[in-house]
Amino acid sequence: MREKTSQAKARNAALLNLFATPGLGSLTAGRWFEGAGQLVLALAGFVLIMWWFVQEMHQLYGQINGDVPVRPIGSILMWGAILFALAWVWSLVTSLSLLRGAANVSAESLKLFGASLVKMDESRLGPALASLPGWKRDGQIISRAYEFKDFPAAMKFVNAVAAMAEQVQHHPDIDVRWNKVTLALSTHDAGGLTEKDFALARECDAQAR
Repeated sequence: MREKTSQAKARNAALLNLFATPGLGSLTAGRWFEGAGQLVLALAGFVLIMWWFVQEMHQLYGQINGDVPVRPIGSILMWGAILFALAWVWSLVTSLSLLRGAANVSAESLKLFGASLVKMDESRLGPALASLPGWKRDGQIISRAYEFKDFPAAMKFVNAVAAMAEQVQHHPDIDVRWNKVTLALSTHDAGGLTEKDFALARECDAQAR
């Protein structure tokens, strides 16, 4: 079963695939078979193109000195371009699949926010919290501290969480200390913790990856 991918992770993978190296984004998103195949094709194409370039330069300088016969080497360039193009098209298909899958994951996750606000009983709180490594419970609040490389990275995460929280109308308490962001969740209308809090916590974890 394929790992579910967040929208941010899918978008970053697509950018890597299409504008950096075909296959690299697929690997970062956990698509190991596709990523390895795309990367091998891209590298093979790149090697052939570079080999064509070296041979072309060798023949060019040889013609100047008059001691190197001219041989047709255009097929090397053609096959290199074909392999690289195949890698790029394959990575495009994988990128679209990742983006569609992330959109579906988001839609499934947001369905929980339409459910009735029913406070969870103690028997359900334990397993729910155990499924969220890094989160801790304090009474009727769950919280987690995230640490990022610098202040801009922390604020990027805060903005992503704020946009998501506004979309579902469930707003966490947010504390920012330079590169550290602490989120606290509780459903005040229900007087405690609900599925809404744990669903949003999962989405926040996905945004932090």
